[in-house]
Order: sequence, then structure tokens, then C-alpha cells
Amino acid sequence: MAGRINDDDVKAVRDAVPIDAVVSEYLQLRNAGGGNLKGLCPFHDEKSPSFQVSPSKGLFHCFGCQEGGDTIAFVMKIDHLSFSETVERLAAKAGITLRYEEGGYNPGHQRGERIRLIEAHKAAAQFYAEQLDGAEAEIGRTFLAERGFDQAAAQHFGVGYSPAGWDHLTRYLRGKGFSDKELIVSGLSQDGRRGPIDRFRGRLMWPIRDVGGEVVGFGARKLRDDDNGPKYLNTPETPIYKKSQVLYGIDLAKKDIAKSSRAVVVEGYTDVMACHLAGVTTAIATCGTAFGGDHIKILRRLLMDNGSARVIFTFDGDAAGQKAALRAFEDDQKFAAETYIAIAPDGMDPCDLRLVKGDEAVQELVEPRTPLFEFALRQIIARYDLETPAGRAAALDEAAPIVARIKNVASQHEVAVQLAGMVGILDTQFVVRRVAQLARWARDRGGRGPAPSAARPAPSAAPAAQSPAAPAGPALNLRNPVHRTERELLKLALQHPALVSPAFDAYGVDEFTAPPYAAVRQTIAEAGGAEQGIDSSADYLARVRDAAPDDRVRALVTELAVEPLHGRTVDEAYAGNHLVAVRLRAVDRRVRDVQGTLTRLGAHGDPEQLAAVQNELWVLQQYAQSLRNRGADAL
Repeated sequence: MAGRINDDDVKAVRDAVPIDAVVSEYLQLRNAGGGNLKGLCPFHDEKSPSFQVSPSKGLFHCFGCQEGGDTIAFVMKIDHLSFSETVERLAAKAGITLRYEEGGYNPGHQRGERIRLIEAHKAAAQFYAEQLDGAEAEIGRTFLAERGFDQAAAQHFGVGYSPAGWDHLTRYLRGKGFSDKELIVSGLSQDGRRGPIDRFRGRLMWPIRDVGGEVVGFGARKLRDDDNGPKYLNTPETPIYKKSQVLYGIDLAKKDIAKSSRAVVVEGYTDVMACHLAGVTTAIATCGTAFGGDHIKILRRLLMDNGSARVIFTFDGDAAGQKAALRAFEDDQKFAAETYIAIAPDGMDPCDLRLVKGDEAVQELVEPRTPLFEFALRQIIARYDLETPAGRAAALDEAAPIVARIKNVASQHEVAVQLAGMVGILDTQFVVRRVAQLARWARDRGGRGPAPSAARPAPSAAPAAQSPAAPAGPALNLRNPVHRTERELLKLALQHPALVSPAFDAYGVDEFTAPPYAAVRQTIAEAGGAEQGIDSSADYLARVRDAAPDDRVRALVTELAVEPLHGRTVDEAYAGNHLVAVRLRAVDRRVRDVQGTLTRLGAHGDPEQLAAVQNELWVLQQYAQSLRNRGADAL
């Protein structure tokens, strides 16, 4: 069995792969000031960004859920990998060859399940792509050509072909060193009478990639009439493929989605291809399942929930497409973005539209046309006879609860006014009151209601970002000015050690009144003090984190190393003020203790002890006065 990865190689991987580049593969980051970046946390739901990344320190920290650490910790957490799997993946990305201690390196044993499955899919994608050029795959090339896709388009999207034989891919992957068990678990093969056989045979193949660009599954399109399987066959649920958590095309679209704050949701693989080739490079699609909550989480992290974010659904105009649109509206309020629906007048999907009318028609299609809520309401109202009072009342009864779900009160009022017009009720205020009443009832039943403003975080999100009692972090009272000052000084010691060293290294642990801060001060001392960070900030922080006695202290070190400082100008004067404030409070506390001792001794105490206590009190008082008068020069 292979041994542990060489420590120097682990450090080389940490240094070689920038944390902001890795995190940006999963969510959009924006400037947070002080050299830091911020985004919506991928580890918990939140309305406003509390997830911060410090590129200079190689650390991330979420002030909502308290998750934090370095690049390796981020990849381990988000992709559910072991330490060695993560280092190996990042090393491969950086082109670093790893060395293994205690027995050398055996790829088949050392690599974890996820990496092996990813590698099997990567090899399968290459195999399928190569088969598309063969004589048997002519039917697949014809299918693509009839839909306007040439060889370059197929290569861009990695489209391939699975041979019609029983075990072509299985034998190929066996030759690459993959075991039968791995092939079955991956979903690339399935059990046959005499062993594993290919799951996909005689089909056009689309590789499905995750946000990080790794192939995790395939979508397979039937090409022949004698194929008795479904029109589209997808990879089954596997350790790396969950259809409710992947979006086809997200790897190609994510940068433009983040840049433009717009996402276009289409229904199929060819629709994604058509949109991208027509210039709509923010198009993505679900993979054989309805658009749902997990898909929304992926998009929200890219859209960052800013006020101009838009999500446009382009469902087919048939009954199934309308049903899909209504289903999407069920989750509409999980977006902070505005949602629209775009349906071509003749009901064509983007692929057909591009063929018949060209690229410009596809571009025009996805320009926001109808708000999703309006489309959903019109679909509901159309089922009733609005010529009769009973029909109008019934339509209102079904539509009003939907409007009541809109969280933004101003938007809810505006849509309620529109609903009155759609239904044909002249008393607009009656409809507005009815919707508001339903919203109140829903709020009372659920114990919480719509937020007063969409711009304001939901009640469940705001406290999480500030809660001093978050389960993963030590309890602190951040309203206490003493705690705030101690926190700022520790941030300076971690982020700008040159500004506080060597004075900070002479501070005792007891000068920090909050036990968690005292633990961080002790951890810095165990790592050699702040002076160790003057030359190498990244190595210094790594040493401090390694010196932490437990995960709680380590998490707080990461938090303080990433959290922005409060000063507009962070310089020697700013650092000196905090050094003085913490020391002066410590001196004042000692003065009060000595005064208490003096009171207890009284006039009849031991003369020598009394004189010593009086002398200590005089020295402390003089030092306190000097700190007040001379500031950092008195340290």
C-alpha cells in the first residue's frame, strides 16, 4: 500500500494552485476590499455573500457557517474527497509529480474512488469522441449535420459515439487498468450474462461535466429504429453523478453567466449547442430531470443574486413545455434573480429555430419577454370562464395564493394589481387585500413570512452571518469593545505581522480577555510568534493553523486571517493604537486587582508586603499614564 504524500510536495501544491482560481470554478467572486474576494457560500444557503477568500493568504472563510481553510480544505469539502485525493487532483492540475513515503506510489491503490471514477469517465469521453470519426458512426454524424452541427461543433462540445457492440468500451477501459467493479460503479458498464457489458451502445454521446469541468456522466441519444431503449438514456445515479445536481453546459457557460448576470435554461443537449453557437453562451440544460432546487443553488452562486440578475427559461410551446414552466415557477421564489419565459411564436425549440431562422432568431428568443409569474398566472386563469362572476372568483381563488408567495412586498402588490386586470375584477384593492391576507396567513402558519424587501437578507440568513454562538466557532460578544479591539489586534498579527512585531510577541496570553482569543494568541506563540510572518505570510499562516490545538481554534485562526480589517488605512499608527488599547486595558485590569489586594491588606498588613504592593501599584499607574500620553512609543 502506498504511503503518505511528501510534506514538501503538499506545500508545493498549496503554493502552485491559487485559491481564488479554484473557488472561482464553483462560484462567482467579487471584490470585498482589502485584497479579499467574496461570494455566496457553497456550503450553506444564504441571501447575501458572507463567504470570503484571501488570495494572498491562500485561505477562505464563511462568516455564516464558519467553514474555512486553505485550497486543499475547500476542494475536500466541496467535492467530498479525501486529503490524498485532493492533493493528487490539484497536483495534476499544476503539473506537479508527487512523491510518496513509506512504500512508494501505486496509482491503483492510492487514488480514491471519486478520482478513479472521474478518470474512467475522462477516458470514456475520449474513446467516444474518437469513435465519431468511424464508419459505423455515420448515422450519428448525419444526425448532427441535419441539426446544423459540423465537426468543429461536435469537438467543441465533446460529442461522441458509442459503438453498437456489447463491450467495446468495457474492454478499452479494462486495458487502461480499470477493474470490473469500477466500471459497474461508474455506470459506464452494466452486468451482463458473462460479465460487464457497455451501458451505452450505438448512440450519440454527450459528456456531462460538473462546474469544475470534470466529466461525471453521459447523455445518450437513440439513433436506430431497432434500439428498444428510451430516446435519451442518461448515466444512472453514481457516487459522482446526481442528475438533480448537474447542469449540462455549465462548464462552458459559467464565466459568461457570472459576467453577464444572466442564465438561459433550455431543455436539451442540442438546444444548448444551438444557443452557444448562436452567441447565447449562457445556455445550460438539466439532464433528464425537472429544473429544481439544487440547480437553483448552482446558478445562484454564479449570479451572486445582484439586482440585475435574470434567468430565462425557453421551454417548448407544447403542453409538456408549459407544464415544465409551471413546475419551474414553483421554485421561482428561491431565486433573487428575475425570472422570465421565452417561447417562440411557432413553438420551436432553440435548435429548430436556429435551423429555420438562423442565429439572430435564437438571440432574439432569449431576450426577456414574459415574466415567469405572469406566464404561470395566465396558464391558470385560462382554465376558467372569466365571463361569469363565479369563473372570475374561482380563478382568483387559485391564482391569489401564488401571488401571495412573492416575498418582496412591493412586487407582491404590483403583481396583485396585474392579477386583478387579468381576471377582470374592477375592484383592484379587493384583490390586493386578498393577496396580502393570504400572505399573512401563510406567514402565521409557517412561523415566518416574506421579508420586507428582497434586498434584505432572509431572517434565517442574517443572524447566521453574525451569530456569536455558531456551533462551529467559539462564543464571542462582538458588541463588547474590549473583544472588538482584541479581535482587530489578532487580525493584524495574522494579516500584517510586520506592523505589530516585535511588540505583539511580548504580549501575554492573559492580556486577551476572551478565551477563544487567548487560545489564538497562544497558538501564534506556539508557531514562533508574529515575527515569523514578516518574510513569508503564507508559510506563517500555515504554521499557525498547524499549531492550533483543535479544529475550533484552527477555524478561528482562518476566520481572523481572512476577515477584513476595519481601518480605512492600515499602517503602523493603526496597529500601534490597537497594541496600546489592548495593553492599556490589561494594565488597568491589573491596577484594579492590585488596588483590591491593597484594600484587603489594610493598614494592619505586613509592612514589607504592603510596601511591595504599593510599589507595584505606583509602577502600573505610571506605565498606564505613559501609554495614554505617549501611545505606542511607551510599549
